[in-house]
Amino acid sequence: MGSGHWSTDVYAARASYRAATGTSAFAHSDGGATTVHPDLDPRGVTVRESRDSADHPESLAIGVLFDVTGSMGHVPRTLQTRLPDLLGLLLRKGYAGHPHIMFGAVGDATCDRAPLQIGQFEADNRMDDDLGKILLEGGGGGQLRESYELAMYFMARHTSIDCFEKRGRRGYLFMIGDELAYPAVKRREVAKVIGDELAEDVPVAAIVRELRRMYDVYYIIPEGAYHAGSRELTEFWRGLLGQNVLYLDDLDAVCETIALTVGLAEDAIDLAEGLDHLAEAGSDAGASVSRALARLDASRGAVAVSSAPPGLDAAGPSATTRL
Repeated sequence: MGSGHWSTDVYAARASYRAATGTSAFAHSDGGATTVHPDLDPRGVTVRESRDSADHPESLAIGVLFDVTGSMGHVPRTLQTRLPDLLGLLLRKGYAGHPHIMFGAVGDATCDRAPLQIGQFEADNRMDDDLGKILLEGGGGGQLRESYELAMYFMARHTSIDCFEKRGRRGYLFMIGDELAYPAVKRREVAKVIGDELAEDVPVAAIVRELRRMYDVYYIIPEGAYHAGSRELTEFWRGLLGQNVLYLDDLDAVCETIALTVGLAEDAIDLAEGLDHLAEAGSDAGASVSRALARLDASRGAVAVSSAPPGLDAAGPSATTRL
C-alpha cells in the first residue's frame, strides 16, 4: 500500500461536506457500530505493507496507534482535525519526502470488543478514511493496563516495510496513551485477535526488542489523561523505550510533535528549526512541542547514527543509519 498523493483540498472538501450535512468524521463509531470495521480487523491479516512505488520511490513507514479507552477516546478526533498539519510539516518542510502513514487503535483484549484495530500504510487521503473507520469503544479494564503488547506484536510480525527491508532504515511507531502494557503477549489472545498460533507467551520486553529492529518506537503521554501523572507508568515505558517516552501538555499539538520527532530523527532539522517552522505555519503548539522534545533534541549527537536497540548487535543486520 502507499500509492497516490495527499490532497489538502480533498480533505477540506470532505470537511465542508460533513459540516453541511451533519455527518461525523467517525461515521463507523458514531453510527452505532459495536465491532471492528472489517478493513481494520487484524484477524487473518498476513501483513500490512509499506512499499516503494513510482509515486513514492523511497517510502518511509510511520505508524500511529492510540488508546481509545476511557479518557483517551478523544485522541483520534484530535488527530483527524490536525491531519493536514502533520502532512504539511512532513512534506512541505522535507522531514520525510514519501511518508506512508498507518493509523490504528488499542484497547484491552481481556474485556473489549475491539482490542486492536489496524489500518493500512497510506500516502494519500485514504489515511483519513482509515481514521474514520475506527471504533471509539471507550472501554478498558480499569487496571492501568491496555493491550499495547498485542499491538507491538502485530507491528513486529505482521508488517513489511521497504524503508527497512531495502534500505536498512527503520520506520517509526508512535503510541499515544496513559497506561501500561501487559507483562506478556498472551498466546491465547494472539490466537483470538490476530489468528496466529504461538507455542508460548512472549514477554513484553522481548517483543519490544523485536519491534525495535524495524521501528524507532515512541510512547506519547498526554497531560490531562487519567493516569498521566503515574510514576509507575513513567518507569514502565522508560524501562522499555528509554528517552523515547514523550510528555505532551497539549493534546492539540500531537501532530506537530510527531512531525518534529521524525524531522529530528531523520536529521532534517534541529528543534529550533522545527519550532521556527511551526511559527511560520501559524501554529501555537511551539511551547508544548519544545517541552515534549527537549530531551530528544539534547541527545542528538554530531553524527546522526541510530544506536541498535538493547540486546541487538550494532554490527548485525538490524543496524540502522540515519543519513
